[in-house]
Amino acid sequence: MLIEIGHVEAIFRYPVKSMGGERLEAANLGWHGLDGDRRLAFRQIDDRSGFPWLTAGKLPDLVLFAPQRRENGAQGDLPTHIRTPDGEDMPVFGEDLATEVGRRYGAPVQMMQLRHGIFDEATISVIASDTVREIGRLAGRSLDVRRFRPNVVVRLLRSVPFQEDEWVGGVLSFGEGDDAPSITVTMRDVRCSMVNLDPDSASPTPEVLKAVVREHQNTAGIYGAVTRIGRLAVGQTIFLRAATEKRERG
Repeated sequence: MLIEIGHVEAIFRYPVKSMGGERLEAANLGWHGLDGDRRLAFRQIDDRSGFPWLTAGKLPDLVLFAPQRRENGAQGDLPTHIRTPDGEDMPVFGEDLATEVGRRYGAPVQMMQLRHGIFDEATISVIASDTVREIGRLAGRSLDVRRFRPNVVVRLLRSVPFQEDEWVGGVLSFGEGDDAPSITVTMRDVRCSMVNLDPDSASPTPEVLKAVVREHQNTAGIYGAVTRIGRLAVGQTIFLRAATEKRERG
């Protein structure tokens, strides 16, 4: 049985890993997450590890770089330019942008495009606005949901912080009907220092991650794997098919 749990409050896409996001009214959910989400990332040229991508954990200033799209050069859902923290627009694949990011980081970097994206754990992340508010209360400050870099923000019918834990193993459907896009909830979202960064200033607030660690085992929100593609839109009703029902049907 499908249980209505809330509505889509906001949708975010992050074209370049760790850079600023785009708030959308609607987006296509494909097999590899939202179209255009995290399809670009800076590679640390001298890094020979299995994870050479430059993230805001290493360069907090990255959150202040904002993807831009110029219609005369736009292709699909990818940005054409990046606006730097100093307000200058630079082509995504231009040497000037790589030089500017490399200067701030202190080592050479190169912009890379990956067809299926660069994700930490899964292709889509979801968090409830009630969870963000509760973390803010615990940390003693009002928090912008963008700190948590979700793809989907849920406005819950039942206002219970960290309710997302109950969804693990179940299926979330966005909208009604057999063709509604859906994801299987695979795991809780383990948080890192990125939640400490103010999205408008990159200033760190360690109290945020400390609150998540202290009160909720360092997790907030969930990750999911896409099980049906389709169109996401703000205002859509979200339904849950619980994990227990899936097991009974099996």
